[in-house]
Amino acid sequence: MDTPNTKNTTAFYAQSAVAFGSALLAMLGAIYYLPGDGWPKAFLALGTLFLTTSSFSLAKCVRDAQETQYVVSRLDQARVDKILADHNPWKEAN
Repeated sequence: MDTPNTKNTTAFYAQSAVAFGSALLAMLGAIYYLPGDGWPKAFLALGTLFLTTSSFSLAKCVRDAQETQYVVSRLDQARVDKILADHNPWKEAN
C-alpha cells in the first residue's frame, strides 16, 4: 500500500509564503492605522501574533498526526505482508 506522491512544488511554496506574508502585513498595517489609543492596538496586534503562532502549531500537530498514522499503517501492512509471505497452504508439512 503506497501513498500517492504528495511533493509540493516550489511555486506552491512561494504562493503560500506570499499569501501568508501579505495577509499578516495587511492585518498588522490595518491595526497600525486604526484610529484610537495604543492599548487597543497593542491588544489587537498581540492577538494577531498569537493567532499566527497558534496556526503554525496546529498545522504541525495535524502534520505529525498524519505522519504517525502513515507510519502505523505502513507497519501494519508490513506485518500482513510478512504473514502472507510466510504462509504457504500448498507447502508440504514435514
